[in-house]
Amino acid sequence: MGLDAVSFGRTGLQVSEVAFGTWRFGRENDEGDIEVGRERAHELLDTYANAGGRFIDTADMYGSGRAERYIGEWLADRDREDFVIASKVYWPTRDDPNGSGLNRKHLRNNVDEILSRLDTGYVDVLYTHRWDDDTPAREFMRTLDEFVRDGKVHYLGTSTFEPNAWKVAKANEIARREGFEPFTVAQPRFNAVNREIEGNYLGMCDDYDVGVVPWSPLAGGFLTGKYTRGEAPPEGTRGATDQQFVDSYLTPENFDALEEVEAVAEAVDATPAQVALAWLLHHEQVVAPITGARTPEQLRENLAAADITLTVEQFDRIANAK
Repeated sequence: MGLDAVSFGRTGLQVSEVAFGTWRFGRENDEGDIEVGRERAHELLDTYANAGGRFIDTADMYGSGRAERYIGEWLADRDREDFVIASKVYWPTRDDPNGSGLNRKHLRNNVDEILSRLDTGYVDVLYTHRWDDDTPAREFMRTLDEFVRDGKVHYLGTSTFEPNAWKVAKANEIARREGFEPFTVAQPRFNAVNREIEGNYLGMCDDYDVGVVPWSPLAGGFLTGKYTRGEAPPEGTRGATDQQFVDSYLTPENFDALEEVEAVAEAVDATPAQVALAWLLHHEQVVAPITGARTPEQLRENLAAADITLTVEQFDRIANAK
């Protein structure tokens, strides 16, 4: 089965129920090697499109701009209107005192550079990649509104964390008062073990008609089933090399949730990764989780999560395990 189309929050836009994340495109690892080069990136994009995928997520700083160039080159042989492209702006992309954040100079420069690398006249969604406490919300909301009015951007989003819920609400109140385009989607971290947005953040999203497009749906690989309680992490995994990952994820309460994911996976004849994604797909506030992959095989496995149906009891087992 192919991916279904779903509403992009409470807008009129339709997107694929699973988004494809490109943060590995052009990324240099610690050895200086490119994790996903141009050829593999295009192969992955082909795999996603062949499954009916139309919602591609990137950012101006992914691979130092290479990710957007790879996507732009791939789009050149296709109908641009068939795809919903989202990018992000905030992080430094040049050595300049004004070359980061959400100040007007940086936003205007980087949006033009994003469009140039993607070789397109517009992006469907522009996210603020992080919050900028040094720039007044009215300043960046006005600048973002100008992009929408000029046709360079269709919808606005923000990629923030739970403590910033009130800041998103404040920005949208400014937009309402001034007649600016508001944020209509948020991109927080959210999965079966990272649940910090439950409560105030999800409540804010509901009150302000903000859809949720979560990143890290597999908790950095923890929810793929490669880790077992009481056993040493497999060689070569993040759990074997990254102490911060160990401290954040290899905890008793997280293993409680993982074991529920694994039990449900066995019951529905799926992998833990597929069930972790399916759990988000069944969440009433989630628009489309963002999944990435190193290989077409991994991507096809992840996309198959869209074919999994969880019962209310199975959804609640995972929700209540954390």
